[in-house]
Amino acid sequence: MKKLSVLFAAVMMFMSVGFAKAQKVASLDLQAVLNLMPEKIKADEQLMALNNTKKAEIEKEIAKVQDLFKKYSEEAPKQTPQVNEQRDAEIQKMQEKVRQMQAAAQKDLGEKTDAAYGPIEKKFNDALTRAAKANGWEFIFDANSMGLIYKAGPDATAAVKKELGL
Repeated sequence: MKKLSVLFAAVMMFMSVGFAKAQKVASLDLQAVLNLMPEKIKADEQLMALNNTKKAEIEKEIAKVQDLFKKYSEEAPKQTPQVNEQRDAEIQKMQEKVRQMQAAAQKDLGEKTDAAYGPIEKKFNDALTRAAKANGWEFIFDANSMGLIYKAGPDATAAVKKELGL
């Protein structure tokens, strides 16, 4: 009976140590938290409006090119080869303008996205760090992807390299 009591005590001690270690890991629904932040909601709305504006401008230019191409295609049999070549060059120039507009819009949207989300990311990471320290969490994983989003615990890289002789 005494052996059973000692065994039970050992198992309970082992489980309590395991439980204490488990408390150093947490999960977080990253998207849910970010989607509740007023700054992110506002940034999303502004970026969507910018995207829609740029998209409308580009679609307007594409429509112009398509209309002109259709007109020139219909008139091509009645025109001289020289005029058709000039018209082809004009269409190509307009298509290049559209490609440049698309590239510029993509670049502008990327820059605005980085500028808008930078402060939001910093605020979130600062809050995450404070919460982790206050609760003793060393690792926090994204609940939806199990990707690591916070790490304060020990890094095993050096020990594994040593074991591998690297």
